[in-house]
Amino acid sequence: MWFLDKVSHYLSFFTMMGVRDVIDILALAIVMFCVFLFVKERRAGKLVLGIAFFVVILVICNIFKLNAMNFVLSNFFEVGIVLLVIIFQPEIRSALEKMGDNSVKGIRRIGEGNKNSTQTLSVIDTLSDAVFDLAKTKTGAIIVFERNTKLGDLILTGTIINAQISTFLLRNIFFNKAPLHDGAVVIRDNRIYAAGCLLPLSVNPDIIKDLGTRHRAAIGVSENSDCIAIVVSEETGIVSIAHEGHIYRNFTRATMKKKLEEYLVQNTKASKNKRGAKVNLHKDI
Repeated sequence: MWFLDKVSHYLSFFTMMGVRDVIDILALAIVMFCVFLFVKERRAGKLVLGIAFFVVILVICNIFKLNAMNFVLSNFFEVGIVLLVIIFQPEIRSALEKMGDNSVKGIRRIGEGNKNSTQTLSVIDTLSDAVFDLAKTKTGAIIVFERNTKLGDLILTGTIINAQISTFLLRNIFFNKAPLHDGAVVIRDNRIYAAGCLLPLSVNPDIIKDLGTRHRAAIGVSENSDCIAIVVSEETGIVSIAHEGHIYRNFTRATMKKKLEEYLVQNTKASKNKRGAKVNLHKDI
């Protein structure tokens, strides 16, 4: 009898729902799903599990009337919003930047033809030559393509060059006796805008130990912006590309060129399995 009363209660609740309520619930479900997709492959996912654990403890304390524990946890959750903002600051910033980028992409494309496509293809071709010249001699390098998210704060750490991209200039910048060889080159508007720039290192604890400082810097800058970072390993000469916090390795000249065209010309997300081997951050290669 009790069970039937509960069922009838819930059925009456659903019959009272209107179209607006259904839209409200669907909108909330979509938002929650987007949040889940955003945090599932980031460090934030582990933090969410920790918060869920505290919520479960709070519920148990309420059920068993554990007043002292309930008092402590309740006060903890009163300031929880501020703590969440502090803890998730990198993820929140990344999400807001991506939302801003996506919201203006369509506007920026209005009236844009293919006037820059030919120039970008030429830059990719020249860059591919330079990168694999560096790879042959195992000369370490990191080159960052600025896209929608501006990298002005990183550019300020380097030296402004604002020169046309050329194979000889890139080889000279990354020559191991050159003063700017340890930093990154930032490409803006298809030009070498700055060199010797300092990049933030990724703090992802799951990055495999084989990756050195350059690769961690490439992953770090790609976590905080929509840029494309190209890395040449000083130890092995392997060419890698970092994007959205992931790194893809073992490119040839042809596959790297194709990948850059997908990102910079076609303006679509490249398939993670088609070209270049995506590094599993949880295991060694």
